[in-house]
Amino acid sequence: MKFVLAPDSFKESMTAKNAALAMKKGIKRVFSNAECVIVPMADGGEGTVESLVSILNGEIIETEVIGPLGKKVLAEYGLLGEGQTAVIEMASASGLELIKLEDRNPLVTTTYGTGQLIKHALDRGVSRFLIGIGGSATNDGGIGMLQALGVSFKDRNGNELPFGGGALDQLDLIDMGGLDERIKSARFDVACDVINPLIGKNGASAIFGPQKGASSEMVNILDRNLSHFAEIIKTQLDLDIAHIEGAGAAGGLGAGLMAFLNAQLKKGIDLVIEYTGLEDKIKGADYVFTGEGSIDGQTLFGKTPYGVATIAKKHSVPVIAFAGRIGNGVEPLYNNGFNAIIGILKEVTSLEKALESGEENLAFATENICRVLKV
Repeated sequence: MKFVLAPDSFKESMTAKNAALAMKKGIKRVFSNAECVIVPMADGGEGTVESLVSILNGEIIETEVIGPLGKKVLAEYGLLGEGQTAVIEMASASGLELIKLEDRNPLVTTTYGTGQLIKHALDRGVSRFLIGIGGSATNDGGIGMLQALGVSFKDRNGNELPFGGGALDQLDLIDMGGLDERIKSARFDVACDVINPLIGKNGASAIFGPQKGASSEMVNILDRNLSHFAEIIKTQLDLDIAHIEGAGAAGGLGAGLMAFLNAQLKKGIDLVIEYTGLEDKIKGADYVFTGEGSIDGQTLFGKTPYGVATIAKKHSVPVIAFAGRIGNGVEPLYNNGFNAIIGILKEVTSLEKALESGEENLAFATENICRVLKV
């Protein structure tokens, strides 16, 4: 029998790879000769680098970059097996978790370090990028990233703009002359699961600014500044990015990537499925096992298990999903590729113990499902 094991991580309990290995252990207790194809998954956010590096025989590259507050931090990205593809989580260089709660200030935070990661990968010969843009601490429209790649943003006196979304109202001239030449021949795929535009009541500043430390007054300033940024781009580059879906992701980094790097924004799980070659692996399988920490009604909106189930359904392969928690609203999943959804807990226990016992519980639950399949 052939099993494709394609779980996401069970947050704070198991990485996607460890979850897949736990599934394999349970399967082998029942079907000792089973073929288990391990495909650790992610949705383009945290864990994407680890998953793709694991399955595609890549390596983690560490380098020092400018962090969101202008101080040096150690960041990392994944270099995939063939050496031509980099997987970058912008949060590694420009993420909210790099800043203490009391220091969060999107008027000054920058994406410069994300640009440095791109440049570092270009120097390694990379020509294809998958960039996850969740977890940002920034609201600068991506100008920091672009400054690191050679684009100049000048005020009316010809001075380079300082870091941060608070300076965008001073923008007078965009000089593309210094943009790294290698950008033109590189491909940029961006994992983006939000549809927010750059500006307005549903834009980057209004929706995501507060979690990055913005007061209501700062939100108004940031939105006004991004609007000015969009106007300059429209005037000088003949691109209208203000209301494109996803432009507001990561404080406008989505807009910067689209406008200057010709990036394509796609759902994160779709990109991970493409990069891992999951569909080819599922063809001819007897069963697909997937899962993550929590499965509920929101799973239908682009979460990893749903993406996996969609591909499996296309090839008429049964899907069994495992979860630490099964919430409300899962019923529609049964009409969208899921044959069963299994909770992995053995007993009523504390959250701490449940997280510690995740691998053991998942292996046990998988074993029991396989015993049913064997009948």
